[in-house]
Amino acid sequence: MGCIEMGSLYFQIASLFYLGLITIIYCTKKKRNTLENKIYLGLLIVTFVTLFLDMASVYLAIVNPTHFFANPLCKLYLVGILGWVFLFTYYIFVISSKRNRSDEAENSEKVRKIYFKKAFYILLAIYLISSLIILTFPLNIYSDGNLMYTYGPSAMFSYGITGICVVFWLVIMLSNYKEIKDKKYLPAFAFIVLATVSVIIQATFPEILLVTSAAAFITVLTYFTIENPDLKLINELNLAREQAEKANNAKSEFLSSMSHEIRTPLNAIVGFSQALAEEEISNEAKEEVNDIIMASENLLEIVNGILDISKIEANKLEIVNTEYEPTKILEELVALAKARLGEKPIEFRTSFDPLLPKTLFGDYMRIKQITLNLLTNAIKYTKTGYIEFRVSCIQKENVCRLIISVEDSGIGIQKEKIDKLFTKFERFDIEKNITIEGTGLGLAITKKLVELMNGKIVVQSIYGQGSKFTVALDQQIVLTPTISTSEVLPKEDPIDLSLLANKKVLIVDDNKINLKVASRLLKDYNLKTEEADSGFECINRILQKEEYDLILLDDMMPKMSGVETLKKLKEISDFHTPTIALTANAISGMKEKYLKEGFDDYLSKPIDRKELNRVIRKFLNTK
Repeated sequence: MGCIEMGSLYFQIASLFYLGLITIIYCTKKKRNTLENKIYLGLLIVTFVTLFLDMASVYLAIVNPTHFFANPLCKLYLVGILGWVFLFTYYIFVISSKRNRSDEAENSEKVRKIYFKKAFYILLAIYLISSLIILTFPLNIYSDGNLMYTYGPSAMFSYGITGICVVFWLVIMLSNYKEIKDKKYLPAFAFIVLATVSVIIQATFPEILLVTSAAAFITVLTYFTIENPDLKLINELNLAREQAEKANNAKSEFLSSMSHEIRTPLNAIVGFSQALAEEEISNEAKEEVNDIIMASENLLEIVNGILDISKIEANKLEIVNTEYEPTKILEELVALAKARLGEKPIEFRTSFDPLLPKTLFGDYMRIKQITLNLLTNAIKYTKTGYIEFRVSCIQKENVCRLIISVEDSGIGIQKEKIDKLFTKFERFDIEKNITIEGTGLGLAITKKLVELMNGKIVVQSIYGQGSKFTVALDQQIVLTPTISTSEVLPKEDPIDLSLLANKKVLIVDDNKINLKVASRLLKDYNLKTEEADSGFECINRILQKEEYDLILLDDMMPKMSGVETLKKLKEISDFHTPTIALTANAISGMKEKYLKEGFDDYLSKPIDRKELNRVIRKFLNTK
């Protein structure tokens, strides 16, 4: 036996051993029962059998080339290697097929199965006909003790069919390149190049037994790059995570859009109700109007809660830190809590650390939201007894650890349910608490906000006796405030209406009801108002030298948004009118966004009377 044959044979033995090991590993690993996996298992088996046939035929042809079984064995080897080629062709076809367009009907799971089945039967038919030709055509064996190879019509036909299949691989991979989104399939191109080189070398130098070993190498390499069950599991998990993220983002965008749309009619309800409440009406009517306002505020809280939880899940909710005065925040929270208590026979206790720093740096709006959620939760689930609201602080250098606790004598929480307390939409004792309003979002949002601010929340509860929620948040101490805190929480100084008598405000909104609401609210300030239903009309009025003291500009308008309108206005050389963003887009960080876009201030819908007062004091209540 010559060195070439011996080297090839040794390489084949090594390939057979390694392939057998890979087959055992692959069969013992957990994997999904997919068509791709089935084809690859078939590849392993066919490669193993073909290697064995190749080794047996080479050995017999070299030892005794005239032996009766030498020629049939060599033909069986050619049939085996052709079987591997056709199976790998089907594998390439399956992994690179257009199966990622799930939105198209023809790519449904049922249709794809039929499609792949037809392709398999076509390839099987071609393979059987090719095998019959190989077995029928003559095959010659050359052996001189140093060299051994096969030649003749049967061998040349097998080489030709293999070459055609390699071209098919290239065509189908290149034609579907854009459809192959996963980079793990890219090694298939390397396999194709290797197979092409192997076929060319084998056809040119038939004594170099390379094809079978190359097939074994490609099969093994496929395991490590594509078909490893562990890798496939990781890839599937990554794909599932991406799909879940897309679905979650889509849900968040939907909820955000719905929240925006709900705010628009709420703006009318709240605006007109507030206006009616200030009119000279009967006490009965005023009570009913106040009920409408309270119901609207509850609905607004629900909308804000849904919006917050969707933004948190989409990682789009930001913490906006500013300077604030904690004592003013606490005063406001106490007033809100007492208003929500109503006529409930509950003792409301407060205890605030007198050593609280005057000015802190943090997201005071989120701190208010966290605390108000805890207070509201305590009010909901406490019928009689007490609610105690405590705030203390631990100072270390320039950091103040705010410790906020809300304790109540309410219904309490069962010990086994405390772990599920912060799960969204989770409510306990539904039958018992069926009359208590709520969405199950308040505490879930609270926990998420606390975590976003790098704080901690702890729950202590005895079922039937009450609960205590404690939140710890680190806030920076501001020794020398850089801004006036009056901008954050302004003093309720009376507005001098005489200074507003000749002031003119332009309201820009594509919604007629919103225009009506804003005009009605501004009427109480003796302001002159004009309306524009688009950014184009607003710009035209300014170009016509119409003068205004203030512009309330809606952002969410068709054709030209408020931001785009403002940019056009600022291109007008003599334009200096204060412009306020008026929008239903009220998520955290929006005020800062609009200020960066060039707006002078920000008002959210529904228009809050206190915020409107602040804007009027700031821009119009001057001589």
